[in-house]
Amino acid sequence: MANLVDGSLARGKFLIVMDDVWTSEDWNKLQIALPKSNNLGKVLITSRHEEVAWCANRIRPPHKLRFFTHAESWLLLQLEVFGKPECPTELVVLGKLIAEQCDGLPLAVVVIGGILVKKFSSSNEMIAKKNAWTKVSESVSTYLNEDPERRMEKIIALSYDKLPYHLRACFLYLGMFPEDFEIPVWKLIRMWIAEGFIQQKTGMTLEETAESYLDDLINRNLVRIDKIKPDGRVKTCRIHDMLRDFCRTEAGNERENFLQEMKKSSEGIFDPPVCNVHKYRRLCIHSDVLKFLSRKPFGPRVRSFVCFSKEEVTLPTDSSSAIPAAFKLLRVLDVKPIKFTKIHSDMYQLVHLRYVTLSFNLSILPAAFSKLWNIQTLVVDTTSRTLEIKADIWKMIQLRHLKTNASAVLPKTGKSSKEGEKLQTLGTISPQSCTEEVFDRARNLKRLGIRGRLASLIEGKVGSFDSLGKLGNLEKLKLLNDVFPNPPSEGQLRGLPQPYKFPPKLRSLTLADTFLDWCHMSIIGLLENLEVLKLKEKAFVGKSWVAADGGFRCLEVLHIGRTDLVVWVASGHHFPRLRRLELHYCEELQEVPIGLADIPTLQLLDLYRSKFAAAPAKKIQEARSRKQAEETSNTCAFKLTVFPPDEQ
Repeated sequence: MANLVDGSLARGKFLIVMDDVWTSEDWNKLQIALPKSNNLGKVLITSRHEEVAWCANRIRPPHKLRFFTHAESWLLLQLEVFGKPECPTELVVLGKLIAEQCDGLPLAVVVIGGILVKKFSSSNEMIAKKNAWTKVSESVSTYLNEDPERRMEKIIALSYDKLPYHLRACFLYLGMFPEDFEIPVWKLIRMWIAEGFIQQKTGMTLEETAESYLDDLINRNLVRIDKIKPDGRVKTCRIHDMLRDFCRTEAGNERENFLQEMKKSSEGIFDPPVCNVHKYRRLCIHSDVLKFLSRKPFGPRVRSFVCFSKEEVTLPTDSSSAIPAAFKLLRVLDVKPIKFTKIHSDMYQLVHLRYVTLSFNLSILPAAFSKLWNIQTLVVDTTSRTLEIKADIWKMIQLRHLKTNASAVLPKTGKSSKEGEKLQTLGTISPQSCTEEVFDRARNLKRLGIRGRLASLIEGKVGSFDSLGKLGNLEKLKLLNDVFPNPPSEGQLRGLPQPYKFPPKLRSLTLADTFLDWCHMSIIGLLENLEVLKLKEKAFVGKSWVAADGGFRCLEVLHIGRTDLVVWVASGHHFPRLRRLELHYCEELQEVPIGLADIPTLQLLDLYRSKFAAAPAKKIQEARSRKQAEETSNTCAFKLTVFPPDEQ
């Protein structure tokens, strides 16, 4: 059969459209029947998997279908309901609102259009139609679920049913997050790990494996990329509302009881009832959380309890035991919007906890936290500027990530050389905790943040900056200068350590409130592996910066924020690999060096409230446009963004 088809297509023009090719294996079987020598023939395939597209054509990147704009959704809705691009004036506002809530999905527009026709077109009275359209506009997702053909559900179910078993739980877990929520990937993959969804692979950390799972879901178009890190990895992601509804429905059915969102109705009653909590394995609640806890829920099977409410609430002292009393087998607890005024002793009975995010107004992390020996990730947000950690984190042998917004004072290290060896993230810690003993224990750190009086660390008065050089795996370092209650300018650094004192594999460096002179940039420029440099909140000050030759050979991202810089002298050869340049609140900077237009890798120039630099930046854009027009040029595509727009 393949030879017969091949022979028939060997001559003349043809166009073949293959819809919804599922796997690379399917494509490999199909392409056997396609002639290789006939350049007049074309084949168009559609697929839900990006991998299939790359398999079909490894030279040309696949064309990714975008979501409809609001205008396109509105046009399609009119065609579905009225058969032409017209709508009665009385229904225009409601119609546009309905179209907007379809979130750019053409199928959703078609389904809701059919419902409007079938259910609400029989009446000739405009008042009745308007009332009906108002009801639909108030709950589009509800009416989509009433589609008798269940088209939305069937389309999503096809993708879900094709998922490998190890990805199904990861996908359903996305239903834990609120509608249209920007999901931090750092948080998501560590929650997956804590739940036990991630299988250990030889030669990969659990975090790396979890990221590969996420990439797979993205390539299957089940998760959307929202923000990208400077190194090209995904920073935040989102899930479409229709997919989120599917996750909640599939995960909440009687067979699974995988997760359940608790919501309060207009009558003040929780749906599902609080008395049903005992059925579920994971709970999320994003509003009215204090009222929920006051009802004394009991969930002996609940393994995850999360709250991503937009409003912060303070947990009354007499309710401080509500969570541990309700959920004794918790593995994941993420309740940052709930501020604790006291950590109840019952909290330390939750020995199965692996992932914890808490907020409180305390300046001490109690010693009893070390009883939670299973914890892998501990995130503490506090109103205090300092946090004394009395818990013996060195004996918490599973601890991989410890994060806090305060300047944390670590406990003394123990005698065992294995204590702290799993730590990958530590921050932000105080300069006095930057000792040789600490870094001997936390020798596998990949991310480190230091907050406090940095001058005392660099000058050797406390801690030991030299010991950072022994952190052979450290890739990301944040140095936040905090001299409170004195003004930040009084903490000005006189200089930086020599390049050889920095960690050898350092790829990302952030400085804030250091008030360094621009002449010290030459030291940073000699960090051989540095790819990302973020200079925030007057990290460097002075009216002039003349870039030195021979530095920043690997730098790809440069962020400069809040500086009094006026004149910047540089050429393309000073930043040969630069991809992104972000200038935020550089309100005195007169121009962006035109020589940067010669950097072939430069893709983005982002100006935020840097009005004087906007006009020179346009010249860079024009120069790049001319270079791209040259056929022999290898210049990357370039984008200029300016905010506010009227500064262009």
